[in-house]
Amino acid sequence: MLIARQCLILMALLWGTYSVSAQDTELGDTIESVYTELDLDGACRPFELYELGGSFTCPGYAGYGVLFSEGDLRQSVFYGFVGEWFAEGAFESFSSFNNVSGTIEWRLRGGVPYAAIMRWFISSGGASADETKQGQVLVVSKVAQPGIGDGCVVGYVDALENAEANVLAREVADTHAADFMCRIEDPVFYGEEGLAAGFPVRTFGP
Repeated sequence: MLIARQCLILMALLWGTYSVSAQDTELGDTIESVYTELDLDGACRPFELYELGGSFTCPGYAGYGVLFSEGDLRQSVFYGFVGEWFAEGAFESFSSFNNVSGTIEWRLRGGVPYAAIMRWFISSGGASADETKQGQVLVVSKVAQPGIGDGCVVGYVDALENAEANVLAREVADTHAADFMCRIEDPVFYGEEGLAAGFPVRTFGP
């Protein structure tokens, strides 16, 4: 399992031809958003499959890959050049059954992605696929940078309880992602939190 996940990390790093250097991170402070799709049935490559899920390496944005995992109807997503700690079994999700929307909003500063935002649907009971009966949470994640490898969930925004949920999620990304210390700090909800938002769970292995 350890060797498999190390290979998975390597595959994620190979996506795209974009070369990140110190100079790239000094392009300026201009902040913008770009959008990509998580295509599990097309562009993503299954690396490890098992009865109730699997792990996939997927293209993301400008060479920053996406690592997607699913197990027992619960999903987990990491972004960028994650470090070796990922090989220990990192998984961030919700206690209830859940699934991601598939659209990723990348927050860029000077052209370099530092945060990612994705809408998650949280089951209110059972494995219903009816999105009208599910909670919706915008999950804000830190994008792991080359040579650093620190990437994880930074915060949550209940999309059903906050009128300007997307704006708030971007504020969380812009304010907290860059300096967030993964595996040390705990992500929290920002804004109003309803009962349908679910309960986050996270593990980073032994």
